[in-house]
This record gives sequence, C-alpha cells and structure tokens, in this order.
Amino acid sequence: MSRAAERKIVIGVIGGSKCTAQEAALAETVGRELAKRGAIVICGGLGGVMEAVCRGAVIESGTTIGVLPGDSPSSANQFVQVPIATGLGEARNVVIVKSAQAVIAIGGDYGTLSEIAFALKSGTPVVGLNTWSFSRNEREDTSIVRANDAVEAVEKAVSLAKERQRC
Repeated sequence: MSRAAERKIVIGVIGGSKCTAQEAALAETVGRELAKRGAIVICGGLGGVMEAVCRGAVIESGTTIGVLPGDSPSSANQFVQVPIATGLGEARNVVIVKSAQAVIAIGGDYGTLSEIAFALKSGTPVVGLNTWSFSRNEREDTSIVRANDAVEAVEKAVSLAKERQRC
C-alpha cells in the first residue's frame, strides 16, 4: 500500500457524558495529543468527556467523529466534525469500539463500562485513565492497560493501534 493510501489510526475515546473538571482536562489533553500524532478521534459525540476530547483534537486541527445514539446529527457537540446519527441508543457503543484500533477510557459510568467490555471482548485494546478496574476470583484482572496521565495514555493507545494495524 502506498504511503498516500495508508489508513489513519482511529482511536476511540470513551467516558461519561457528565464528568469532573479533572476528567475533562484529561480528555482535552488526550484529544490534543491524538491530533498531534495524526490519529482520528471517534467517540459518542455528546457532552462531558466526549466534548472535551473533541475540543482538544479540533484545537490541534485533528479529525473528530461522533457516533450518536439518536436520529439527529445536530445533537452532536460543537466539536464533532463527522456526526453519525445511528438511532441505536446505547447499542452505538459497539460501533464506536469496533471502529477503533484502540480505546482510551477516561472515568465513566456504566455506559463506559459496557464500551470497555465490548472492546475487550472484540480484542480492541483499552487504555485506562482513572476508570474502571476488574477482578476475577478475587484476583486483579489486568485487561485494561493503565496509564498515569494523558500523554502516556495516548502513547500506549497509538502504539497498540499500530501493532494491530500491522497484523
């Protein structure tokens, strides 16, 4: 495949539609760092973490895709460049993680937990920033790759995504 025809890396960013100021700051930095590396951001397209990551990406001239739960593209936050209205409700979570080569989870509630589960079940790597943790039979499950800050999360996600692209 020629360099011009290479596919860009798509990184999913998941998190709550309501988030703390700390989570919003992390998400905005993640968006900026992804854009600097030429990655496309895909998310749920609404508020909270989704809006913050899109804002960060747009600040750095990145590309943002919002996979929306409803029927109207106009429900996307103002930083979504490519709104995809699905009418699927929460089932759109599968579309988000299946479209990404890696996912970064920031905070989040049960919707984020479902996205993490869908990603892990389908073999999409998940990098976690202040998000869910798991245990099985009273032992820690290390399926989520942990990151200490936004830059580390992006570096890990991009590396994992490139590894998946090569396979």
